Amino acid sequence: MRPSDRGSPYNDYFRTLNTELKAHGPMRPVMLIDLDRLDHNIDVVMQSVKRGGKHLRLVEKSLPSPGLLAYIAKRAGTQRLMSFHQPFLNHDAQVFSEADILLGKPLPVRSAELFYQAHKGAFDPSRQLQWLLDTPERLQQYLRLAQGLSVRLRVNIELDVGLHRGGISDNAVLGQMLTLISAHPQHLEFAGFMGYDPFVGMGVPGILGSPQALFEQVMQRYTGYVDFTRQYFAGLWRDGLTLNTAGSPSYRIHEQEKLSTEVSVGTALLKPTHYDLPSLSEHVPAAFIATPVLKSTGLVNIPALDGRSRVFSWWDPNQRGTYFIYGGNWMAEFESPQGLKSNELYGRSSNQEMVNGSPAVELRVEDQVFLRPTQSEFVLLQFGDLLGVRGGKIVEAWPVYS
Repeated sequence: MRPSDRGSPYNDYFRTLNTELKAHGPMRPVMLIDLDRLDHNIDVVMQSVKRGGKHLRLVEKSLPSPGLLAYIAKRAGTQRLMSFHQPFLNHDAQVFSEADILLGKPLPVRSAELFYQAHKGAFDPSRQLQWLLDTPERLQQYLRLAQGLSVRLRVNIELDVGLHRGGISDNAVLGQMLTLISAHPQHLEFAGFMGYDPFVGMGVPGILGSPQALFEQVMQRYTGYVDFTRQYFAGLWRDGLTLNTAGSPSYRIHEQEKLSTEVSVGTALLKPTHYDLPSLSEHVPAAFIATPVLKSTGLVNIPALDGRSRVFSWWDPNQRGTYFIYGGNWMAEFESPQGLKSNELYGRSSNQEMVNGSPAVELRVEDQVFLRPTQSEFVLLQFGDLLGVRGGKIVEAWPVYS
Protein backbone atom coordinates (compact mmCIF):
# COMPACT_ATOMS: atom_id res chain seq x y z
CA MET A 1 0.00 0.00 0.00
CA ARG A 2 1.35 3.40 -0.98
CA PRO A 3 1.32 6.12 1.74
CA SER A 4 -1.39 8.02 -0.14
CA ASP A 5 -3.61 4.91 -0.03
CA ARG A 6 -3.42 4.55 3.74
CA GLY A 7 -6.69 5.10 5.58
CA SER A 8 -6.63 7.49 8.52
CA PRO A 9 -6.88 5.95 12.00
CA TYR A 10 -8.62 9.14 13.23
CA ASN A 11 -12.07 10.65 12.90
CA ASP A 12 -12.28 14.15 11.40
CA TYR A 13 -11.80 15.89 14.75
CA PHE A 14 -8.58 14.14 15.72
CA ARG A 15 -7.30 14.03 12.14
CA THR A 16 -7.37 17.84 12.10
CA LEU A 17 -5.57 18.02 15.46
CA ASN A 18 -2.97 15.48 14.34
CA THR A 19 -2.21 17.55 11.23
CA GLU A 20 -1.95 20.78 13.24
CA LEU A 21 0.33 19.31 15.89
CA LYS A 22 2.64 17.69 13.36
CA ALA A 23 2.98 21.04 11.59
CA HIS A 24 2.99 23.49 14.50
CA GLY A 25 3.14 21.57 17.78
CA PRO A 26 6.23 21.07 19.94
CA MET A 27 6.44 17.31 19.24
CA ARG A 28 6.34 16.41 22.91
CA PRO A 29 3.46 15.55 25.26
CA VAL A 30 1.07 18.49 25.49
CA MET A 31 -2.27 19.26 27.10
CA LEU A 32 -4.80 20.64 24.63
CA ILE A 33 -7.75 22.77 25.70
CA ASP A 34 -10.44 22.90 23.03
CA LEU A 35 -11.77 26.45 23.33
CA ASP A 36 -14.88 25.79 21.26
CA ARG A 37 -15.86 22.95 23.57
CA LEU A 38 -14.84 24.96 26.63
CA ASP A 39 -17.09 27.81 25.50
CA HIS A 40 -19.98 25.36 25.25
CA ASN A 41 -19.38 24.09 28.79
CA ILE A 42 -19.09 27.61 30.21
CA ASP A 43 -22.39 28.55 28.59
CA VAL A 44 -24.11 25.43 29.96
CA VAL A 45 -22.90 26.32 33.48
CA MET A 46 -23.93 29.97 33.22
CA GLN A 47 -27.41 29.11 31.96
CA SER A 48 -27.88 26.96 35.07
CA VAL A 49 -26.38 29.58 37.38
CA LYS A 50 -28.73 32.22 36.01
CA ARG A 51 -31.75 29.94 36.29
CA GLY A 52 -30.87 29.40 39.95
CA GLY A 53 -30.29 33.11 40.62
CA LYS A 54 -26.77 32.45 41.94
CA HIS A 55 -23.16 33.44 41.35
CA LEU A 56 -20.40 31.22 39.96
CA ARG A 57 -17.16 30.62 41.84
CA LEU A 58 -14.37 29.08 39.74
CA VAL A 59 -12.35 26.31 41.37
CA GLU A 60 -8.74 27.28 40.68
CA LYS A 61 -7.14 23.90 41.53
CA SER A 62 -9.18 22.25 38.77
CA LEU A 63 -8.24 24.94 36.22
CA PRO A 64 -4.61 25.53 37.32
CA SER A 65 -3.52 28.13 34.79
CA PRO A 66 -3.99 31.89 35.21
CA GLY A 67 -4.62 32.28 31.48
CA LEU A 68 -7.25 29.56 31.47
CA LEU A 69 -8.91 30.98 34.57
CA ALA A 70 -8.92 34.50 33.12
CA TYR A 71 -10.46 33.21 29.87
CA ILE A 72 -13.26 31.39 31.71
CA ALA A 73 -13.85 34.24 34.15
CA LYS A 74 -14.27 36.73 31.32
CA ARG A 75 -16.77 34.61 29.40
CA ALA A 76 -18.65 33.71 32.59
CA GLY A 77 -18.58 37.24 33.97
CA THR A 78 -17.29 36.29 37.42
CA GLN A 79 -14.45 37.43 39.66
CA ARG A 80 -15.02 34.77 42.31
CA LEU A 81 -12.27 32.19 42.81
CA MET A 82 -11.77 29.25 45.15
CA SER A 83 -8.12 28.57 46.06
CA PHE A 84 -6.61 25.54 47.79
CA HIS A 85 -2.85 26.07 47.99
CA GLN A 86 -0.91 28.91 49.62
CA PRO A 87 1.59 29.52 46.77
CA PHE A 88 -1.29 29.60 44.28
CA LEU A 89 -3.21 31.92 46.61
CA ASN A 90 -0.38 34.44 46.66
CA HIS A 91 -0.21 34.24 42.87
CA ASP A 92 -3.98 34.74 42.58
CA ALA A 93 -3.85 37.80 44.82
CA GLN A 94 -1.35 39.42 42.45
CA VAL A 95 -2.76 38.33 39.09
CA PHE A 96 -6.45 38.68 39.97
CA SER A 97 -6.25 41.78 42.12
CA GLU A 98 -10.02 42.43 41.88
CA ALA A 99 -11.05 38.87 42.74
CA ASP A 100 -13.06 37.65 45.70
CA ILE A 101 -11.22 34.54 46.91
CA LEU A 102 -12.60 31.82 49.16
CA LEU A 103 -10.30 29.10 50.46
CA GLY A 104 -11.58 25.66 49.49
CA LYS A 105 -10.04 23.83 52.45
CA PRO A 106 -8.77 24.82 55.91
CA LEU A 107 -5.05 25.53 55.69
CA PRO A 108 -2.61 25.17 58.58
CA VAL A 109 -2.25 28.54 60.25
CA ARG A 110 1.42 28.65 59.25
CA SER A 111 0.27 28.66 55.61
CA ALA A 112 -1.88 31.70 56.33
CA GLU A 113 1.08 33.40 58.02
CA LEU A 114 3.23 32.73 54.94
CA PHE A 115 0.53 34.20 52.72
CA TYR A 116 0.63 37.50 54.62
CA GLN A 117 4.43 37.54 54.65
CA ALA A 118 4.58 37.14 50.88
CA HIS A 119 1.56 39.22 49.94
CA LYS A 120 2.02 42.43 48.01
CA GLY A 121 -0.05 44.44 45.58
CA ALA A 122 -3.50 45.99 45.44
CA PHE A 123 -5.45 42.92 46.59
CA ASP A 124 -6.95 43.66 50.03
CA PRO A 125 -7.32 40.46 52.09
CA SER A 126 -9.49 42.20 54.66
CA ARG A 127 -12.15 42.73 51.98
CA GLN A 128 -11.42 40.14 49.31
CA LEU A 129 -10.25 36.96 51.07
CA GLN A 130 -12.24 34.42 53.09
CA TRP A 131 -10.36 31.85 55.16
CA LEU A 132 -12.24 28.54 55.42
CA LEU A 133 -12.13 27.24 59.00
CA ASP A 134 -13.57 24.04 60.42
CA THR A 135 -13.01 23.83 64.18
CA PRO A 136 -12.95 26.13 67.21
CA GLU A 137 -9.32 25.14 67.78
CA ARG A 138 -8.24 26.26 64.32
CA LEU A 139 -10.26 29.44 64.70
CA GLN A 140 -8.32 30.16 67.91
CA GLN A 141 -5.06 29.75 65.99
CA TYR A 142 -6.19 32.15 63.31
CA LEU A 143 -7.34 34.64 65.93
CA ARG A 144 -3.87 34.65 67.47
CA LEU A 145 -2.40 35.17 63.99
CA ALA A 146 -4.74 38.10 63.34
CA GLN A 147 -3.83 39.66 66.68
CA GLY A 148 -0.12 39.21 66.02
CA LEU A 149 -0.37 40.75 62.54
CA SER A 150 -2.91 43.42 63.53
CA VAL A 151 -5.22 42.35 60.71
CA ARG A 152 -8.90 41.44 60.40
CA LEU A 153 -9.69 38.01 58.96
CA ARG A 154 -12.87 37.12 57.12
CA VAL A 155 -13.95 33.67 58.32
CA ASN A 156 -16.06 31.29 56.25
CA ILE A 157 -17.12 28.20 58.20
CA GLU A 158 -16.93 24.76 56.60
CA LEU A 159 -20.14 22.74 57.06
CA ASP A 160 -20.47 18.99 56.90
CA VAL A 161 -23.58 18.63 54.77
CA GLY A 162 -23.07 14.91 54.20
CA LEU A 163 -19.59 14.42 52.74
CA HIS A 164 -18.18 13.63 56.22
CA ARG A 165 -14.73 14.99 55.39
CA GLY A 166 -14.63 17.31 58.36
CA GLY A 167 -16.38 20.58 58.96
CA ILE A 168 -19.08 21.57 61.43
CA SER A 169 -21.51 18.74 62.14
CA ASP A 170 -23.52 20.09 65.07
CA ASN A 171 -24.87 23.41 66.29
CA ALA A 172 -23.01 23.29 69.59
CA VAL A 173 -19.62 23.47 67.88
CA LEU A 174 -20.92 26.04 65.42
CA GLY A 175 -22.04 28.10 68.38
CA GLN A 176 -18.54 27.99 69.88
CA MET A 177 -17.05 29.37 66.67
CA LEU A 178 -19.67 32.08 66.23
CA THR A 179 -19.26 33.11 69.89
CA LEU A 180 -15.52 33.52 69.37
CA ILE A 181 -16.07 35.59 66.23
CA SER A 182 -18.62 37.77 68.04
CA ALA A 183 -16.17 38.39 70.89
CA HIS A 184 -13.38 39.65 68.60
CA PRO A 185 -14.92 41.93 65.95
CA GLN A 186 -11.66 43.85 65.54
CA HIS A 187 -9.86 40.72 64.31
CA LEU A 188 -12.56 38.32 63.04
CA GLU A 189 -15.49 38.81 60.67
CA PHE A 190 -18.11 36.17 59.86
CA ALA A 191 -18.21 35.85 56.05
CA GLY A 192 -20.53 32.89 55.52
CA PHE A 193 -20.66 29.12 55.04
CA MET A 194 -19.31 26.55 52.60
CA GLY A 195 -21.11 23.21 52.19
CA TYR A 196 -19.50 20.95 49.55
CA ASP A 197 -21.75 18.18 48.23
CA PRO A 198 -20.25 16.47 45.14
CA PHE A 199 -21.62 13.08 46.21
CA VAL A 200 -25.10 14.26 45.21
CA GLY A 201 -24.15 14.03 41.55
CA MET A 202 -21.41 11.36 41.59
CA GLY A 203 -23.70 8.41 40.99
CA VAL A 204 -23.55 6.72 44.41
CA PRO A 205 -25.23 3.29 44.64
CA GLY A 206 -29.00 3.55 44.68
CA ILE A 207 -29.25 1.85 48.06
CA LEU A 208 -27.58 4.96 49.51
CA GLY A 209 -30.25 7.23 48.14
CA SER A 210 -31.28 8.90 44.90
CA PRO A 211 -29.62 12.20 43.89
CA GLN A 212 -32.82 14.00 44.80
CA ALA A 213 -33.02 12.39 48.23
CA LEU A 214 -29.35 13.13 48.93
CA PHE A 215 -29.83 16.72 47.80
CA GLU A 216 -32.78 17.18 50.14
CA GLN A 217 -30.68 15.87 53.04
CA VAL A 218 -27.88 18.30 52.13
CA MET A 219 -30.22 21.26 52.08
CA GLN A 220 -31.88 20.19 55.32
CA ARG A 221 -28.49 20.23 57.05
CA TYR A 222 -27.43 23.51 55.43
CA THR A 223 -30.73 25.20 56.30
CA GLY A 224 -30.41 24.02 59.90
CA TYR A 225 -27.04 25.72 60.33
CA VAL A 226 -28.33 28.91 58.72
CA ASP A 227 -31.45 28.96 60.91
CA PHE A 228 -29.36 28.41 64.05
CA THR A 229 -27.07 31.30 63.17
CA ARG A 230 -29.88 33.68 62.32
CA GLN A 231 -31.70 32.84 65.54
CA TYR A 232 -28.85 32.87 68.06
CA PHE A 233 -26.28 35.11 66.38
CA ALA A 234 -28.47 37.61 64.60
CA GLY A 235 -25.80 40.28 65.03
CA LEU A 236 -23.50 38.38 62.69
CA TRP A 237 -26.10 37.82 59.99
CA ARG A 238 -26.28 40.32 57.16
CA ASP A 239 -26.93 40.63 53.47
CA GLY A 240 -24.01 39.74 51.27
CA LEU A 241 -22.78 36.70 53.18
CA THR A 242 -21.20 33.99 51.04
CA LEU A 243 -23.35 30.86 51.21
CA ASN A 244 -21.30 28.58 49.00
CA THR A 245 -22.34 25.12 47.90
CA ALA A 246 -22.21 22.45 45.20
CA GLY A 247 -19.29 21.22 43.14
CA SER A 248 -18.96 20.19 39.51
CA PRO A 249 -21.08 17.01 39.80
CA SER A 250 -23.91 18.67 41.74
CA TYR A 251 -24.16 22.30 40.64
CA ARG A 252 -27.19 21.74 38.39
CA ILE A 253 -29.47 20.41 41.11
CA HIS A 254 -29.02 23.61 43.13
CA GLU A 255 -31.31 25.39 40.68
CA GLN A 256 -34.02 23.99 42.96
CA GLU A 257 -33.05 25.95 46.08
CA LYS A 258 -32.81 29.62 46.95
CA LEU A 259 -30.78 29.40 50.15
CA SER A 260 -27.25 29.35 48.76
CA THR A 261 -25.83 32.39 47.01
CA GLU A 262 -23.24 30.68 44.81
CA VAL A 263 -22.07 27.38 43.34
CA SER A 264 -18.49 26.24 42.79
CA VAL A 265 -17.54 24.66 39.46
CA GLY A 266 -14.17 23.70 38.02
CA THR A 267 -13.55 20.27 36.55
CA ALA A 268 -16.92 20.13 34.78
CA LEU A 269 -15.70 22.85 32.43
CA LEU A 270 -13.09 20.42 31.02
CA LYS A 271 -14.95 17.13 31.66
CA PRO A 272 -12.22 14.51 32.15
CA THR A 273 -13.31 10.87 32.18
CA HIS A 274 -14.16 10.65 35.89
CA TYR A 275 -16.81 13.28 35.22
CA ASP A 276 -18.69 11.27 32.61
CA LEU A 277 -21.75 11.53 34.83
CA PRO A 278 -25.49 11.78 34.14
CA SER A 279 -25.49 15.14 35.95
CA LEU A 280 -23.00 16.48 33.38
CA SER A 281 -24.58 14.99 30.26
CA GLU A 282 -24.73 18.40 28.54
CA HIS A 283 -20.98 18.94 29.00
CA VAL A 284 -18.44 17.80 26.41
CA PRO A 285 -14.79 16.75 26.84
CA ALA A 286 -12.57 19.80 26.34
CA ALA A 287 -9.11 18.62 27.49
CA PHE A 288 -6.90 16.09 25.71
CA ILE A 289 -3.33 14.90 26.08
CA ALA A 290 -1.52 14.59 22.76
CA THR A 291 1.83 12.85 22.40
CA PRO A 292 3.80 11.72 19.36
CA VAL A 293 4.66 8.18 18.40
CA LEU A 294 8.46 7.78 18.64
CA LYS A 295 8.75 4.23 17.33
CA SER A 296 6.63 1.69 15.49
CA THR A 297 8.06 -1.82 16.00
CA GLY A 298 5.44 -4.22 14.66
CA LEU A 299 4.42 -7.35 16.56
CA VAL A 300 4.64 -7.24 20.33
CA ASN A 301 8.04 -8.31 21.66
CA ILE A 302 8.44 -8.84 25.42
CA PRO A 303 11.96 -8.83 26.97
CA ALA A 304 13.29 -12.33 27.77
CA LEU A 305 10.53 -13.94 25.71
CA ASP A 306 11.84 -12.70 22.36
CA GLY A 307 10.41 -14.88 19.56
CA ARG A 308 7.94 -16.52 21.92
CA SER A 309 6.25 -13.13 22.25
CA ARG A 310 4.57 -13.77 18.90
CA VAL A 311 2.00 -15.91 20.69
CA PHE A 312 0.49 -12.70 22.12
CA SER A 313 0.06 -11.22 18.66
CA TRP A 314 -1.35 -14.48 17.35
CA TRP A 315 -3.79 -14.78 20.22
CA ASP A 316 -4.82 -11.11 20.33
CA PRO A 317 -5.08 -9.11 17.07
CA ASN A 318 -4.95 -5.95 19.16
CA GLN A 319 -1.29 -6.71 19.92
CA ARG A 320 -0.17 -6.86 16.30
CA GLY A 321 0.85 -3.23 16.25
CA THR A 322 3.40 -1.92 18.77
CA TYR A 323 4.16 1.76 19.31
CA PHE A 324 6.36 3.57 21.79
CA ILE A 325 5.03 7.01 22.65
CA TYR A 326 6.77 10.08 24.05
CA GLY A 327 6.10 9.84 27.80
CA GLY A 328 3.18 7.92 29.23
CA ASN A 329 1.75 6.43 32.41
CA TRP A 330 -0.53 9.43 32.94
CA MET A 331 -3.81 9.51 34.79
CA ALA A 332 -5.59 9.27 31.45
CA GLU A 333 -7.44 6.94 29.10
CA PHE A 334 -6.72 6.39 25.41
CA GLU A 335 -9.12 8.29 23.18
CA SER A 336 -7.82 8.21 19.60
CA PRO A 337 -7.05 6.21 17.58
CA GLN A 338 -9.59 3.83 19.06
CA GLY A 339 -8.45 0.45 20.32
CA LEU A 340 -5.08 1.45 21.77
CA LYS A 341 -4.03 0.14 25.18
CA SER A 342 -0.93 -0.03 27.34
CA ASN A 343 0.88 -3.34 27.57
CA GLU A 344 0.68 -4.27 31.25
CA LEU A 345 2.99 -7.28 30.80
CA TYR A 346 5.73 -5.10 29.32
CA GLY A 347 5.10 -2.54 32.07
CA ARG A 348 4.07 1.08 32.26
CA SER A 349 6.61 3.82 31.54
CA SER A 350 6.67 7.56 32.02
CA ASN A 351 9.46 7.84 29.45
CA GLN A 352 8.52 5.65 26.46
CA GLU A 353 5.33 3.71 27.06
CA MET A 354 4.55 0.65 24.94
CA VAL A 355 1.12 0.95 23.36
CA ASN A 356 -0.52 -1.79 21.33
CA GLY A 357 -3.25 -1.78 18.73
CA SER A 358 -4.64 -3.77 15.84
CA PRO A 359 -3.22 -3.55 12.31
CA ALA A 360 -6.11 -1.24 11.42
CA VAL A 361 -4.65 1.51 13.61
CA GLU A 362 -1.73 2.08 11.21
CA LEU A 363 -0.05 4.81 13.24
CA ARG A 364 3.22 6.19 11.91
CA VAL A 365 6.15 7.75 13.67
CA GLU A 366 5.26 11.36 14.67
CA ASP A 367 1.52 10.70 14.45
CA GLN A 368 -0.19 11.78 17.64
CA VAL A 369 -1.83 9.56 20.25
CA PHE A 370 -4.67 11.34 22.07
CA LEU A 371 -5.81 10.60 25.61
CA ARG A 372 -8.44 12.04 27.93
CA PRO A 373 -7.25 12.83 31.46
CA THR A 374 -9.18 11.14 34.24
CA GLN A 375 -9.09 14.34 36.33
CA SER A 376 -7.85 17.86 35.80
CA GLU A 377 -6.17 19.38 38.85
CA PHE A 378 -2.97 17.30 38.94
CA VAL A 379 -2.78 16.19 35.31
CA LEU A 380 -2.94 19.69 33.83
CA LEU A 381 0.22 20.64 35.71
CA GLN A 382 2.39 17.98 34.02
CA PHE A 383 2.84 19.34 30.47
CA GLY A 384 4.09 22.90 30.66
CA ASP A 385 2.01 25.46 28.78
CA LEU A 386 -1.57 24.49 27.98
CA LEU A 387 -2.23 24.78 24.25
CA GLY A 388 -5.59 26.33 23.46
CA VAL A 389 -7.03 25.18 20.13
CA ARG A 390 -9.94 26.61 18.20
CA GLY A 391 -11.24 25.04 15.02
CA GLY A 392 -8.35 22.58 15.21
CA LYS A 393 -5.70 25.33 15.22
CA ILE A 394 -3.36 26.29 18.07
CA VAL A 395 -4.29 29.82 19.15
CA GLU A 396 -3.15 30.10 22.79
CA ALA A 397 -0.28 28.98 25.04
CA TRP A 398 -1.07 29.42 28.73
CA PRO A 399 1.49 28.74 31.49
CA VAL A 400 0.29 26.67 34.42
CA TYR A 401 0.81 27.35 38.13
CA SER A 402 4.23 26.36 39.43
